[in-house]
Amino acid sequence: MSTDAASLSLDGVQVVPHIQSTEMKYRKEPDFSLGARVEVFLRNASEETLVLPPSADIRARGRTPEELLQADEWAWHDLPSAWTNHTLRLPPGAMTVWSWNGKRANWGTNTQAELTLDLPEASSTGRIPVRIDAPAAWLSAVTFLGAGTGVQPDSLIFHVVNRTSGPLRVAACRLWLPENNATWRALLPQQWISNRLERFPASGVIPANDRGGARVATGPLPLTYAAIEVRFTDVSGTAVTVWAHQRIKRESFDISGGWVAEGLGSGNSLHAERYLQTLARMHVNAGMHQHVPGYSDSPLYARYPLKYMNRLQPFEQYDTDAVLPRIHAVEFLGEPQYGGGKPVSPQACWNAFAPYAATRLPTSVTHSEERLWRFYAGISDYPHYDAYRVTAPSPDAWSQYDRWDGQRIRWGAPLETIGEMSRSLRELNRPRPVAYWSQGPHHDWNGYGGRKRGSPTPDELRQQAYHALASRITSLYWFNLSLRSLVTFPDLIEPLTRVGREIRMLDDYYLEGDATSHERVLRAGKPDWDLDVVAGPRGALLFALDLAYQPDPQERVFKFGPPRPCEFRFPLPAYLQAPAELFRVDADGVASVDHSVAAGSVTVRDQASRVAIYVVAAAAGERARLEARRQELLRAENALGFDPGQQPADLAALRELLAAKKR
Repeated sequence: MSTDAASLSLDGVQVVPHIQSTEMKYRKEPDFSLGARVEVFLRNASEETLVLPPSADIRARGRTPEELLQADEWAWHDLPSAWTNHTLRLPPGAMTVWSWNGKRANWGTNTQAELTLDLPEASSTGRIPVRIDAPAAWLSAVTFLGAGTGVQPDSLIFHVVNRTSGPLRVAACRLWLPENNATWRALLPQQWISNRLERFPASGVIPANDRGGARVATGPLPLTYAAIEVRFTDVSGTAVTVWAHQRIKRESFDISGGWVAEGLGSGNSLHAERYLQTLARMHVNAGMHQHVPGYSDSPLYARYPLKYMNRLQPFEQYDTDAVLPRIHAVEFLGEPQYGGGKPVSPQACWNAFAPYAATRLPTSVTHSEERLWRFYAGISDYPHYDAYRVTAPSPDAWSQYDRWDGQRIRWGAPLETIGEMSRSLRELNRPRPVAYWSQGPHHDWNGYGGRKRGSPTPDELRQQAYHALASRITSLYWFNLSLRSLVTFPDLIEPLTRVGREIRMLDDYYLEGDATSHERVLRAGKPDWDLDVVAGPRGALLFALDLAYQPDPQERVFKFGPPRPCEFRFPLPAYLQAPAELFRVDADGVASVDHSVAAGSVTVRDQASRVAIYVVAAAAGERARLEARRQELLRAENALGFDPGQQPADLAALRELLAAKKR
C-alpha cells in the first residue's frame, strides 16, 4: 500500500463551461458570472495501491472543498472528503475521476487551480496543476445502446465537436471500468478499440468546425460508472484525447405519464385496465411510481408495463436482474431548486444520490430554473427539467416578455423558450442524455391572467413537446396523465397519441443522434421559425417550428395560422452531405417534399405551419422502413380496442371509472 500522493498522474481534464440564457426573463436580473464544471482524470502511476481516505488533506488553490462550498465558490464536489467513511483504494494503473462545479467566473474558463494532496504518513505533497480552459474539441453526446430486451448495453455511440483549427481523425477509444460496482471509483483500463469503430464520416476525418463520431461495438457492459477516452490524431499526427465520465445505462426513449398511480389499495388507477389501455394507446411506458401491489405483481403489468420512477428503495428490492428492466430512473428529490420554499443545495442533492453510486440504478433530478440550474449540473446520471408555458406556475416572469409588438401577457410565455431551456440543460450536462417534463393536461391548474382554460390547447401541447424534442432529448415525461386529468381535458388524448406515435417512429434518431444545429429565422424582424437538426449516422431529423403565432386577446390562448409557403435551409454535418432520401413525416404518414442539396446544407420548400418534421436518410429504404413502423404502431393502437380520444362511448367509460373511484 502507498500513501505517496505524488504518484497520481493527471491524464485528462474535461471542462464544461457554464452557459446562461439571455432570452429568459425574470423579476430579478440573473447573475451572468459564469463558472465551469470540471472533471479531472487521475491515474495511479506507481507500482503500489494508492490509499486515499476521506481524511486526506486535499485542497484546491489552498482551500479544502468544504471551505470552497462554504465560501459559495463551489456548488458541489465529489473529491474524497465527500465520501465519508469510504476509503478509495486505487490499484496500480487504475484511474479515479474527481469533479467539482465552480459557481462563478473565478472558477470559470481561462483560469487554473493547483490541487495539493497531503496523505497521512506521506513523505511528500502531491501537486497537480489543472488548467480550466474552454475545450477546442469535446464529446457532445455519449449514449449506450443495446439489442433485444436486456438492460445491458453492448455498444456505444459518441459524437464529437471539433473546434480546432484543422481536421481530426478518430483513431481509437477505450473504456475504463471498475472491477465491480462496489469499487466503482477505481477504474481499470480496457482494451483500445480501433477496428470495431463505425466512424462517421466513414473516413474518420472530422473537418474543422464540424462534427462526427463513431459507433463502437463493445460487447456486454456492466451497469456502473465508466470513463470514456477517445483518441484522435491531427494533421501533424499528434494525438488529441477527449474524456467523459458517466454511468453506463442502456438508453431507451421512455414516455412517462407522470403521476399515474392515483389512489391507494383497490382504488389505485393502475388497477383499472381501461386507464392502462388509454396510456398504452398514447405509447406511454413509464410513470412516477414504484412497486404497486395488485399491478406490479399481476398480469396487468405484463400487458401494460410502466417503468418505475421513484426512490427505488430498499435497493435489494429494485437492484435485481428481474426488476432492472422495469426501471427508468431514480427520481425522488422533487424540485430541489425550490425545496418547498427553501432550496436544497447542490451538495445536499449529491449527498442524497451518493448511496446509489454503487448500485445499478441511474439517478435523475428535476431542474426547475434556468438561471440557477447550472449549479446543479452533473449531480445526476439523467437530468431533466420541467417548465410549462401556459397557465402554470413558473419561475420566469411572463409579463416581461416583449414578444408580440409590445403586448404583455400573464397567462403564457413564449413557447420557444422550451427549446432555449432544453439546449441549456443539454450543454451543461453533456455528454449525458437529458429528458424533459412536457406540459399535458392537469386537472388542478386554474386560469392565469384571465385565461379560462387550465391546460394547454392541442397546438400548445404539441409545440412545447417539439421544442424539446428538436433539441434532442431522449425521454419525455408528460405532466400529468392521471385519470382525472385526462377526463378533464379529453381533447388532448388524441394529440398526445399522435406525439407518442411520432416519437416511436423516430426514436432511433433521438437515441443515436446529437443536436447539431439551431437557427432562428426572422421575417420582417419578427420571429418566424426555429430550425433545428438532430443528426447521427442513420440520418438526420430536420425540425421547423412555427414562431408566427399570436396570443388571442379574447380566448387567451396561442393561435397559429394556416400553412404558408416556406423555404427552409438546414446545415448538415459533413457525414450527411450526400443523403439518399429526404421526406416529410408525421403521425399520418410519410410524404415527398420539394428539396435540393447543396454543399453543406439541404433546402426544403413546403407549405407548413406549427410543426414540420423532415427526415434526411443516409441510406435508401428508410422511407419504407418508417412507414412500416407507423403501420405497426397503428395496429398496436387499434388492437387495444379502446379509444377514448375519438370514441365517445370509450370516453364515457373513463368518466364512469373516475366516478367509481370517487364513490
